[in-house]
Parts: sequence; structure tokens; C-alpha cells
Amino acid sequence: MTVIDAHLHVWDPSRVSYDWLGPAMAPVDGTMGFQDVRPELGAAGVTAAVLVQAADNDGDTDLMLATADAHPEVVGVVAWVPLDHPARARDRLAELRERPHVVGVRALVHENPDPDWILRPEVAHGLNLLAGAGLTFDWVTSSPDALAHVPTLAARHPELRLVIDHLGKPPVGGGAEDRAAWRKLIAAAAQHPGVHAKLSGLYSATGPLDSWTTGEVRPFVEDALELFGPDRLMYGGDWPVSVLAGGYARSWAACRELLAPLAPDDRTAVLGGTAARFYGIDAALLEAARRAAA
Repeated sequence: MTVIDAHLHVWDPSRVSYDWLGPAMAPVDGTMGFQDVRPELGAAGVTAAVLVQAADNDGDTDLMLATADAHPEVVGVVAWVPLDHPARARDRLAELRERPHVVGVRALVHENPDPDWILRPEVAHGLNLLAGAGLTFDWVTSSPDALAHVPTLAARHPELRLVIDHLGKPPVGGGAEDRAAWRKLIAAAAQHPGVHAKLSGLYSATGPLDSWTTGEVRPFVEDALELFGPDRLMYGGDWPVSVLAGGYARSWAACRELLAPLAPDDRTAVLGGTAARFYGIDAALLEAARRAAA
């Protein structure tokens, strides 16, 4: 089985500007390179990884592409393009489509002061460019509220494959009413067959990131399996943020425990098959990752 971690980051503040990165993120507020997580991936049996953007600038994309060139385990890059500047986005996409690692695009929508930025006409044009280029879009949010935009996006851009990062940040550790509100929002998103989701970044929403338990995460994973099915869910380790939530090994162990009741084919889908299909990962890159892992 090819296990794909569909949500990893790398960053280097000496080369790229990250507006959100600072002392509050210690000890991951310095350079975090793929070589730092590679041993943990190997220990977990993770064969391949998709790098996901961490800053709204070209430098972050260039860093991920350089990392992919240096490490065959990296089989995909979710880049950044200026979606609200369609002409610039078109030019950048033309460059990026020359790189087989580039499989999708993400923007730090949750950092934007305008909560409806994604609905602007110029951004809609940019999203249509993604769909036309055959690229995916990662939807990131800091709270479940922004899930309300997903059905609108799916309806406006029916050809765009969209994935919700971190299950839309469910209220892990919260009460029944909070869970019900999250479930209502993500259920509406799941009604659109082109919408997928990541089992990643499922940390405490009520206290320190590392105060979560597998039992607290379980109901949200069960809801996601019911609403999306294994063929629209994918595993993501969310390193290096996961360092703040107890470490990569802890998140991986919880994921394996939560997926243990699934049939083997369903577990295989969540742990790699869905990501390979959704992102359209190049078969040659997957084979190179398998050889490197062996």
C-alpha cells in the first residue's frame, strides 16, 4: 500500500515571509525542512507526501518546488497564485503547469480581513482558471463558520475539485451543540460530489493544541466517514503544526486507530488512494517515492 500524507508544510523564514509565524509558534517558528520530518514519515510507513502552501507569495511556492526536486518522497505541491489578479494568476499558472509536482493551489483565506474575499468576482475568475488548468483548490479555515462558503463555491465552479483542509476545524473538545453546528455546515458541503476533505489538523479547539484525545476526535472522523465516504477523504499529518499538538507520531497513531474499523480497501483509500486520485498525482512520481521509501 502506498501511504500518502496529503498535508505537510515546509518553511524557511530566512528566505520567505510568513506573516503569521512568530514566537507564539515556538518551537516551530524557525526553518522546518522536509529532512526534519523524513525520519518520522519513515517510522510511520508513509511513502509519499504532498506539500501545501504556507504563505501567500511566490517564494513559498518556489521553496516547496525546490524541496520536491531534492526529495523524491514529495509527489505533489499545492502552490499559491494571486487568484484576485486573474492576469497574473494566468501567467503564474502557465509557469507552474510545466512542473509535474504542482497539483493544486491554496490561499490563506482565513488570514484575509474580508471574510467574503473568496466570493469576489475577480477571485471567481481566478478559480475558473484553476478548474480550466485541471488544478485543485484547498479550502482552509480557522473555524467552521467559513464552511458556509463551500456549497456556494461548489455550485459556482462545478468543474473545480475542492478539498476542505482539517475537516473545517471542527470543535474538538467542545459540546454537543458545537458539534451539531459543525456537522450541519460540513454536511451541506459534502452534498457536492466534487468536494473532498482531509483528516488532518484535528486538535483541541477549546484549549492548548496538544490537549486533544483520540476519543474527542473520534466523533468528527465518524461523521466525516458517514458524510463523505472513504473515497472523498484523505489523511494529512499537518507537520510541523502537529509538533505543537503532541508530535507527528501521536497524530499518526490516532489516525490509524480511528481508521482501524474500516474495510481494508476503504482504509487504503483514506491513506493514499483518495489523495492520488484527487490531486492527479503523477504515476512516475509515485513510483520514485516508493523506490526512495524502500
